[in-house]
Amino acid sequence: MAITQQLKNQHLLWRAGFGIKIEDMELVKTKPTGYFIEDLFKKIKNNPTLIEVSDNAFDGLVKGIGTIINMNKKDLGNAEKRKMQQQNQQALQTLNYNWYATMIDAKDQLTEKMAFFWHGHFACKIINVYYQQLFLETIRNNALGNFGDLLKEVSKSAAMINFLNNQQNRKQHPNENFAREILELFTMGIGNYTEKDIKEAARAFTGWTTSNKGEFKFNAAVHDDGYKEFLHHSGKLDGDDIIDIILKQKETARFIVIKIWKFFVNENIADGEIIDSLTEQFYQSNYNIKALMKTIFTADWFYQAENIGSKIKSPVELLVGIERALPMELENNDMILYLQKAMGQVLFDPPNVAGWPGGKQWIDSSSLFLRMRIPRLITDGEEFVVEPKPNDDILGGQMEENKNKKLIRLAGGKIIRAKLDWNIIYRVFASTKREQLTDAIAEILLQTPKNGFTKSTIESYASKDSRINFVTSTMLNIMSTPEYQLC
Repeated sequence: MAITQQLKNQHLLWRAGFGIKIEDMELVKTKPTGYFIEDLFKKIKNNPTLIEVSDNAFDGLVKGIGTIINMNKKDLGNAEKRKMQQQNQQALQTLNYNWYATMIDAKDQLTEKMAFFWHGHFACKIINVYYQQLFLETIRNNALGNFGDLLKEVSKSAAMINFLNNQQNRKQHPNENFAREILELFTMGIGNYTEKDIKEAARAFTGWTTSNKGEFKFNAAVHDDGYKEFLHHSGKLDGDDIIDIILKQKETARFIVIKIWKFFVNENIADGEIIDSLTEQFYQSNYNIKALMKTIFTADWFYQAENIGSKIKSPVELLVGIERALPMELENNDMILYLQKAMGQVLFDPPNVAGWPGGKQWIDSSSLFLRMRIPRLITDGEEFVVEPKPNDDILGGQMEENKNKKLIRLAGGKIIRAKLDWNIIYRVFASTKREQLTDAIAEILLQTPKNGFTKSTIESYASKDSRINFVTSTMLNIMSTPEYQLC
C-alpha cells in the first residue's frame, strides 16, 4: 500500500480525532500533515465547555445518591421512586447523546478523543447522572494535562469512589476494591505490586468519601492512621501518599504508555526501543500527556504502513465518524443509544471496571452485519430489529453459560430518521472527473487497500441516473464494506 500524503493526513485525523469532517475533505488532499498536527494542538481548550445534562429543576433531583437513598427510606413511595429512576435514566441518555454530539462537531477533536480514551481507561459506571456529569468534566478538563493530576481527581471523584465502594472503606473493615483497581487497571498493572501492597493501600484510602453534592470529603473518624508499608515506602501513609508513590514508579509511566500505544497507534506493541523512549519521556516530563501525544503524532513510525488501517473502529468511533462524513441531522436521537447497545459500547456504561476489551472483540458475525448496514439504515429509513450485546457485568459473568440464549431483547422494530444534505458532498467531488469518482471517494473513506471489492463491483451497484446519485450511492456502498470498519 502506497503511503500518500492524503493517507497520512486521514490516519492522523482518525487516530487523534473521529475522522474527517465533510468540509475538510478537500484539505486532506492538499495540505501537509504538519498543518493538521499544528491545527489539532492549536485548538486544544484548557477548559472545555461543560456538557449539560438537563435543566436546573431536574438537576436538583440528582444532586447526590445519598440524598436519594435517604428519601427512599423516609419519604418516597414506589411510584415516586420509579419516577426518579426514570428521570435519572433519561438524564444519563441525554448526557450520552450530548457528549456524542460534541465528538461530532467539536473543533477541539484531540481533547474529545483523549477524553474518550480516558473514559475507557478509568471505566466507571454509576446510576447517579450528576456524578457522571462531574466525572466526564474531570476527564475532559484533564485529558491532555498532567496524568498525576488526572489520577488524583478521578480517584477523589464521587463517581469513582461510589463505583468502587470506597465510601465503605473504614479502618475497622477495609474495603480493597478501589486500592486493587487503581494498581491493577489504572496505573501499574499486574506483576508490579503485591497483595500486601493492596491491603496497605486500602488502609491508606480509608476515610475517602464524598458529600451528597459530589464533593470529595475526608472522614478522619474512619481513617486508619497507623503505620503502613507500600512499595518499599513506610510511614503513616494516607491516600495522597499512595498516589504519589505510585507516580514515582516508572512502571506506571510504562503501563500508561502501552495503553495509549494500543489505543492510538497499534494493538500490537512496538519494539522495545520505541516504548522505552516514550516511557522515559513521559516519566521525565512528570507525566505530561500533551507532550507525549505530540511525540507520537509527529513520529515517522506513527505513519508506517503497519499502523495505518490496523485498528477496528469501536462502535462510538464508527457512528461518530459516519456522522462527520455524512452531512445529516438525526430526527430521533434515541437511535444513537440503541445502536450503541446493539454494537456493545454505550457511553458511561462499560461492561466492567476493566472497560471495553476492544480490537477483534468488536466484531462478530451479527455485529459486522449491523455495522455494514448502518449507512443504508440512516439513508433509507428501513425498520430493523437487532439484539443488543449482553453486558457481562450486569449478567454476573454468566455470558458463557448463556451464550445460546437470548439474554437481552428490545421489542419492536426501529427506524433511523435523518435529513441528509448531499449537495455538500456533491460539491466536494464537483471537479473530479466521472471516471475517477469511485477511486477518489474510496481514497477519502478507506484507510486500507480495497481488497474486498473492485471498482467495477462498487460501480455495478451505484445509481447511474445522475452524477449526484452516482456520488451518493458510491459513497454509501463503500461505507458499507468491511474495509470501512478499519481506521
